[in-house]
Amino acid sequence: MARLKLAFPEDQYCYSTLLTVRTTDINYANHLGNDSMISMISEARARFLFEFGVEDIQSDGTGIIVTDLATAYKAEAHARDQLLFEVGVMDFNKYGGDIIFRITRPHDNALVAMAKYGFVFFDYKNAQVIPMPDTFHRRFAKVNWLD
Repeated sequence: MARLKLAFPEDQYCYSTLLTVRTTDINYANHLGNDSMISMISEARARFLFEFGVEDIQSDGTGIIVTDLATAYKAEAHARDQLLFEVGVMDFNKYGGDIIFRITRPHDNALVAMAKYGFVFFDYKNAQVIPMPDTFHRRFAKVNWLD
């Protein structure tokens, strides 16, 4: 079976945040569990969008919905480890794109994981995918590293 390989251009990361592995994030094998890593990635995504002034759901009932998630684990993380989540966006299309993540442990510079969230814009009232708002695209197109 082929293994998932995730690699992203260095210049795509435009935001970073630190999260600490909690004791409740540890699984039976005594390292960060997959479910907790996904929660941490989701928290990093929420912080990233907030930093850039993007709400998950707008007052008009439209917002972002996650279409897929790919995660490639490279090293274990343990309770109280501080993890650096570097976040960016890439591969825009008419309806959405990818939010990318590089997760490292600054203490020893270990690469812990790489991840990618696919997303589209969604009209929750009508339950349908909608085109990416121009304001969203412009917000990120202004930054040198995109388009």
